Order: sequence, then C-alpha cells, then structure tokens
Amino acid sequence: MSHRSRIPADPSRRRFLSNATAASLCTLGAARALARGATRSATRRSPAATELHSLGAAEAVRVLARGEVTAEQYARALLRRCSEGSSLNAFITLHPEQVLQAAYECDRLRRSGARTGILHGLPIPLKDSVNTRDYPTTAGTPALRYFRPREDAPLVRTLRAQGAIVLGKNNMHELAWDYTSNNQAYGAVHNPYDPSRIPGGSSGGTAASIAYRMAPLGVAEDTEGSIRVPAALCGIAGFRPTTGRYPTTGVVPASPLFDQLGPHARAVEDLLLFDSALTGTPFAASPPSLKGVRLGVIRPYFWTDLDPEVQRITAGALERLRGAGVELVEGELPELRELIARITDRVTDHDFRPAVTRYLAEFHTGLTFDELIAQASPDIRRTIEPLLQPGRPDFVTDGQYAQIVKVHWPALKTMYRQYFERSGVAAIVFPAMIVPAPPIKGSAREEDMYVEIAGRRMLFDDATSRNVAPGSTAGLPGLVLPAGLTREGLPVALEFDGPSGTDRALLTLGLALEAELGRLPPPPAVGSRL
Repeated sequence: MSHRSRIPADPSRRRFLSNATAASLCTLGAARALARGATRSATRRSPAATELHSLGAAEAVRVLARGEVTAEQYARALLRRCSEGSSLNAFITLHPEQVLQAAYECDRLRRSGARTGILHGLPIPLKDSVNTRDYPTTAGTPALRYFRPREDAPLVRTLRAQGAIVLGKNNMHELAWDYTSNNQAYGAVHNPYDPSRIPGGSSGGTAASIAYRMAPLGVAEDTEGSIRVPAALCGIAGFRPTTGRYPTTGVVPASPLFDQLGPHARAVEDLLLFDSALTGTPFAASPPSLKGVRLGVIRPYFWTDLDPEVQRITAGALERLRGAGVELVEGELPELRELIARITDRVTDHDFRPAVTRYLAEFHTGLTFDELIAQASPDIRRTIEPLLQPGRPDFVTDGQYAQIVKVHWPALKTMYRQYFERSGVAAIVFPAMIVPAPPIKGSAREEDMYVEIAGRRMLFDDATSRNVAPGSTAGLPGLVLPAGLTREGLPVALEFDGPSGTDRALLTLGLALEAELGRLPPPPAVGSRL
C-alpha cells in the first residue's frame, strides 16, 4: 500500500537549505579528497569525517580496501539509511540479515588475504526485474510475487564475482510499463526531493534509493528511458550504455531490441566503476579539458515545448558549459520525429508478448503470459490488453514489424551515424525531461494521464518519452547528469547521447561535464514507515 500520508510532502525551505548546506560541505570535502588522486596518502580520510552512507561507491571501496571500515559496518550504515527512508517505498524486498551475512563473509575473505574484486564489500540494490537466486524477482507484478529464480542473471553473477553484495530488490513500475513507478500492487515509489511527486520510472525505486543515500550505486534497466527518466527526476547520474554492452539475459523483458541494463549513481566516477566491473576495463580515468569539446544542440526536436523552469535551468547549464570552453554546434535531424513515431512504441508493442512468454518458460516461473496479465493491476491490464488484440489500432502485425526492423530502424541508426560523422560532436546535449516531477496521482481517471506545460496540455507519456526515446531506439549510450533545482526544489537534468560504442569516452567526458555542472545537495529527510 502507499504510505504517502505519513510523509512530509512539503518540507520547509529552511530545513531543506540547512540539510543541503551541510551535505554540500561533505560532498565538497569528499570531491577534493578524490581529486587529489587514488594514492593511499592522498585519499586517506577518517570514516568519521563524513557519514558512511554519504560515501560514493568508488570512495567506499577504497575505504573498505584500506581497512578503515569493515564491510559489516558499512552495510549496517546503509541498512540504517534504508530504514530511515523506508516511507519512500523504494524496495519491494530487503532482508537485512542476509545483507549482513554477506558483509561478514566479505570481511572474512579480506582478512584471509585472498584476492578480491573491485567492488568487494559494496552493497548494490537491483531493480526487481533482474533475476536473483536469493531474492524473489517480481517485476513489480502480483503473479510473480513468490517467484524465486534458480540462478542469478549473468550481470548479477559478474557483480558478485567482483565482490558486490545484493542490497535487496527495488520497487518499480509494474512490468516496467510506465514512467511513474506508481505501482498499484506494491505501492507507489516517492521522489526523495518531494515525496508527493513521482520519482520517474520504470526504475523509480533504484533512483530513489540512490538519491536518498541508501546506497551509492544501483542496477536499473532501460527500454525507452527507464534508467534516464528516474535519474533525471531524482537528481542523480544515470547511464544507459550502447545496447548490448552489458548482458540482459535473466531480466524480465519488454523488447530484446531495446532492453538494456545500466547503473544509477550520484557521481560519474561511480558509473565508471560499474562499467569497469562489467567490462574489465581499467578503472582509472581523468577528466579531460572541456576546451574545444563539441556538443550538438538539436533545438527543433529536443529543445521545444519545455517547462519554463526546465528551460531556465538547462539553458543556464549550457551557458556554463560554453563558458568552460565547450563549442555548442547547432544542427537538425529533420527525419527524427517521423522515424521515432514509426519505430519505438510499435516495436515494444509487438515484442512484449513473445519476449515475456519466452522469459516465463525459460526461467520456470510456472506461469503463462495470459495468467501473468490476468493477475496484473487494473491500470496495467487496461494499457497492455489493447496491444494484444488483432484489429485494434495499436496491434502490430508481423508484416508491419518486419518493415520496421528491416527499413525504418536501420534508417534511424544510419541517420545518427551520419550526423555524428558530419558534425564531429562528441555527444548531443538536451533536457532529459521536459517537465520536472509531477505529483503522484491515481490511475483510474483520464485527467491523471496529462501534464500541463506552459499552458499546454500534454499526455504525460508523450512528455516523458519525447527526448529519451530516440537514443535508446537507436542503441546509443546516454548519460544523464543533474543541471540544477527548480524554485520548488525539484531536480532538472541534461542528457548527453554519444555515438554508438563510445561508452567509455562518454563517461570520461562526463567527469569533466559533472565538474562544471556540479552535483545537487541531498534531499531533505523523510519519515520512516510506521
């Protein structure tokens, strides 16, 4: 059930600024220590100098490796923070005793002198669509409430091999089928910066847990924005890699063409750490100079119909980047709107049933697709069922699908490739979301499906997907970074989409972009669930 009524929905500005100032000083101190390098003398700091739950992932693993804090002590600090923020409803399943046992084993292994991975002792929460052998994998839907996979997803196996601890399973929008994370089966996830508002979705619980310092690094998943939307609305960093960079086997699917796992974090350094753990790439990276870096600005598509506060903050962020030496290259992608309309939703609408049917059988859930949907929440059934019925407007035939995959999808990827080659830009920059986080609403009334932007009424799904859909449809790497807070204290973010396969270069560039844009102060305290 939702615990919204027990959460202070309108924290005072005084309390918010007080918390923000104190946390900013801690963040600044940590950033300065990290900037001095990774040597023992340069990075040594007493764990008491900042609260453990505020550490970034890279700093946490360094502190753990130096023996300044045990894995058990660190896990207890994060679990305490999870309890303090439990009213955000960021988790579906969390077993503290299981986390502490894993932390104890990490400490024992380190004491033995055994070789350890680069994530050793780091608790990481996972979106609850990712298979885990020791936690249920519900995909946020009632029919899978007690489903326990026989083995971990390959990505989870790699994280554990690098020493990571699974810190529970995060709440999400049911079956990853919307952007609000207003889950009707397990309760709504709340935005840490204003718990009366959505955190974005579908990976809303992961973003909320990272933003609220329940963990420094989490696993999310993105088919059409589900990493980037909640990262933007919760004021954290999110990275959707080039499609295929990380394995997606063992994840409840939407479309095999678009599905991609990726990380949420509060710092680009931690995204790089995650990428290193998954790919074996050396972790060390230094921020490049921004002088002469070319970023593409496609105003006719990405920069129109913005909420005034989004416009103000993102325009100011562009000017800060320009002042740091970035060259903003104006351009156009005139075919983009039509290609996205032909491809994105229609591919997912077609792929969902066969992809989920294969998952249910392959991982021995004991369910059929029809049984899964029959037990889904009413809002999910209303959305999905029309897509499955031949003759309905949204039903996509096999013939139509073949035309999309063989003609329109390659045309989109070619258009992007030629644009990057022609323009010489390192990435395209744009507002990740064209509106700040809207209030949590019911799901039964038609008017709850709309948002108002500068006096214009727009479907929330259209407003949410417009800017994030192109990159994931084309399979591009996309990095989301906070750009500032609205006058109401809500996060606004920029997204940077690079050419396919340039993941490491984009993340390295992200170090410099983050240094110029800055990080947000932490969200105000919320009440724990009674």
